[in-house]
Amino acid sequence: MVTPYPPLRDGIASYAVQTVMSLRAQGHEVTVLSPGPSAAHMHLNLVGARGAAALAKRVGGYDRVIVQFHPDFFYPIGAPAKERAMISAALTAAFRVATYVEVRLHEIDYRTGRGLSPAAVATRLMWSQVDEIVVHSEGERDDFIAAFRVKPERVVLTDHGEDFQRYTSVDKAAARRTLRVPADAKVFLSIGFIQPHKGFDRAVTAFGELATADARLYVVGSLRVDEPGFKAYLETLREQIEHTPGTELREGYVSDELFDRWIVAADCLVLPYRAIWSSGVIERARLYDTPVIATDVGGLKDQAARSTDVMIVRDDAELAAAMAARLAGRTGLDAPNGVVPARVVDTSDLGRPWPAPGERFRERLQAELTARASIVRGGPLGAVDAAAPGVGPAGEPDARALVARLTPVPAFLLPSTAGTGARSYLKKVVRRLTVWESREVAHQLNLQKIGTDKMVGVLTDQVATLQARVRELESEVHAGTDTDTDTGAGADVDAGAGAGTGEPRG
Repeated sequence: MVTPYPPLRDGIASYAVQTVMSLRAQGHEVTVLSPGPSAAHMHLNLVGARGAAALAKRVGGYDRVIVQFHPDFFYPIGAPAKERAMISAALTAAFRVATYVEVRLHEIDYRTGRGLSPAAVATRLMWSQVDEIVVHSEGERDDFIAAFRVKPERVVLTDHGEDFQRYTSVDKAAARRTLRVPADAKVFLSIGFIQPHKGFDRAVTAFGELATADARLYVVGSLRVDEPGFKAYLETLREQIEHTPGTELREGYVSDELFDRWIVAADCLVLPYRAIWSSGVIERARLYDTPVIATDVGGLKDQAARSTDVMIVRDDAELAAAMAARLAGRTGLDAPNGVVPARVVDTSDLGRPWPAPGERFRERLQAELTARASIVRGGPLGAVDAAAPGVGPAGEPDARALVARLTPVPAFLLPSTAGTGARSYLKKVVRRLTVWESREVAHQLNLQKIGTDKMVGVLTDQVATLQARVRELESEVHAGTDTDTDTGAGADVDAGAGAGTGEPRG
């Protein structure tokens, strides 16, 4: 499976990990390749034609290749048409190499398949090589077939939540108690990554029109990426919530279990999206029979048809009316006496170690995965095949240059001991001294953890010292002798030293 993967905070990653668990439960062996460092078995920079070509080298040995597809995984944002055509051609080759390719479509621009431009033709050719294209709504299926001219039998409609599983077993009372939610309130919930297209501000506006003391609206989530437009939206949302009675912003990391706990605690989810393809939140609500109000965008209407209690609204007025209808015993927007003060709740106010520590843990884990991946790949993440040794951020040596400095091969290639007299004797002395010291360095390499700056510094100094001593001894060997050169140098180096492997152990 080619997909983003946890601990990356990403909706597709959460979707994919459940699919992987389902496949394994059915008895399949699944290898995961992610486009960035993660808990997957492998990772590979897939962006660009080189990324697609690198993918082609890795898909041939599998019975089935499943790609969780989003254009940003393969195409640089804003790439010109010529570059997009090259990438599509490279992906065509990758899909041809694979035995069977299934692409699960999460988002795509239908315009890329229309017309007679080289980029459009290359894109349609690419999709023609996919054996099975999975979508989550009838509208998506019809639009995809029309835009990319693929055979209808290859485009399969699948329930978005077919592999979803519950992450909590608490009841509503326990969920509300742990979340500090009033036990007797009517609770509306908007949850997920906070970004403009989610439209959480629309839910706050609609709730404000209810002006009721019997209900609460909780907006729960955090920024997915630290992007200026998203940060500005969050600031605007904070200010809006501060001035809307009965609303609270619970800002912070939301784990899978905590996400589900919020759904259990809610009486109704409000998903006022401005744009979306399909919603995993609707599917998670369906697991717990929690009612949903959602806007008529993307494939949400099709999802609603498969759910027991989803109201679809077309505009802000219908959104407010639907929220009023969800209030117990209410069918209109009449305001009862009394209001509930609004407040923005910091994660430290939750009385629990989550969610803020969970966010820090996930960030540390992702940073560690990225650091280790950088060393294994030979440098900072970027091109599929890293360039020659250079410098990284802040002028520091990159990982490949550092590993090259630690590799003992140049220092441990010893002259042959063939010969007679003093020359042969001195060569044997050189070999014994060098092998003894190289074993000690190799032993430390086996023990040390790549990426620990202090140990790397120590090992670098040791190798540099050893190199200098070997050069001195070799100079003594050749001093005063003839100028003939031995071949096969280093052939008898002790294999236990790790010389000649080109890679540190451990």
